[in-house]
Amino acid sequence: MSKKHMGSGIDDFLKEKGIFEEAQAQAIKGGVAWQLAQAMKKRKISKARMATLLKTSRTQVDRLLDPKNDITLSSLQRAAAMVGRRVVIELV
Repeated sequence: MSKKHMGSGIDDFLKEKGIFEEAQAQAIKGGVAWQLAQAMKKRKISKARMATLLKTSRTQVDRLLDPKNDITLSSLQRAAAMVGRRVVIELV
């Protein structure tokens, strides 16, 4: 077994593999999708109801909640507003 990565961080490993940005984006999308789903659950809003509130289809709501999909900022902002939340983005 190679000990090449022993003691290094996951970020270093992902950067070496050339997938750091992709992994980071996937993690962010997953976190946002989870937060939206939790907010919907807390407010007892079903996917069908959310679709009605957003004036869209249930399929589109499924896309919002699937971190594998890219969603627009405006779609995310509208969905967040429906569950009493807002989107905050910052560059660090």
